[in-house]
Amino acid sequence: MSAVTTGRIPRRPPRSPERDPRPDTGRPIEAEYRPGEPIDALRAVRHQQHGAHDPTMTSSGDVLWRVSRTPEGIATLALRARRDRVLAAAWGPGARWALDQLPRLCGSGDDPAGFDDARHPLIAEIHRRHRDLRLGATDLVFDDLASAIFEQKVTGLQAFGAWRAIVTWYGERAPGPTPKPLFAPPAHWQLIPSWAWHRAGLEPPQSRTVVASARRRASIERALAAARDGDERERILTSLPGVGPWTSAETRIRAFGDPDAVSVGDYHLSHTVGYALTGHRVDDDGMLELLEPWRGHRQRVIRLIYAGGVFEPRRGPRLHPEDHRDR
Repeated sequence: MSAVTTGRIPRRPPRSPERDPRPDTGRPIEAEYRPGEPIDALRAVRHQQHGAHDPTMTSSGDVLWRVSRTPEGIATLALRARRDRVLAAAWGPGARWALDQLPRLCGSGDDPAGFDDARHPLIAEIHRRHRDLRLGATDLVFDDLASAIFEQKVTGLQAFGAWRAIVTWYGERAPGPTPKPLFAPPAHWQLIPSWAWHRAGLEPPQSRTVVASARRRASIERALAAARDGDERERILTSLPGVGPWTSAETRIRAFGDPDAVSVGDYHLSHTVGYALTGHRVDDDGMLELLEPWRGHRQRVIRLIYAGGVFEPRRGPRLHPEDHRDR
């Protein structure tokens, strides 16, 4: 039995996932996606992963496994990339939806036309080596919003650990022959008790924001679906209590593949962009000034910088996350 099947939340986290019975796998639905041009489809999909131990995604050999809660139910995808196509198999009630959405997940909605890489020699060189880079979109607004809220003002280690705990405890076991137990995000975020958030290591401001947003989930999803562009989505998202520009940008990047979104307020991003483009750190204002010539494609520039592996050398110890939970 999965952790959440009827909307009732257990009084304590469920048993170890290794002992959680595997759902009936059944026969998968299979499909093949052939992009019209070479794209790095699996890179686009992997960008949606929340840390190395994300319970919604894993790799096994040349297969990338991803679990999501679609509008039609849970779906497990198994993806293999070939030179000119992506082979996909899907299980679960949301399998058909996931396969229909697969091209956008792989980056088909991302159009690099008009991107001028000649404005900077480093960007031109990285773009030459990564012409196939695309920004994928999940079209699953709320779960992407929730995952971004988890990552507010904490280290990645803390955020990914809390995500792993909550999804494993209160999500639903993924259908299909996954190489290890995987889970879809919870159906009822607002029903998760306060002590569970604390035990998972998520700070109260973040957990309150997730719960408050979950109570407005339907209206948020309707408003964002009707939004005309990134600016309108920005206004909708930042109107939510506890959601600022950073969370809005991260949500738009993940859910819509927004090629212009910039996560202002990120602890490392401005330093990375500044170092790549000028050789030294800049603050958020300096980063926005440097990226302005590429307006419309600013997220693309950021992704190219990361794809090129251009990072400022570390000069000090890593930030040690604080943990205020009772042991």
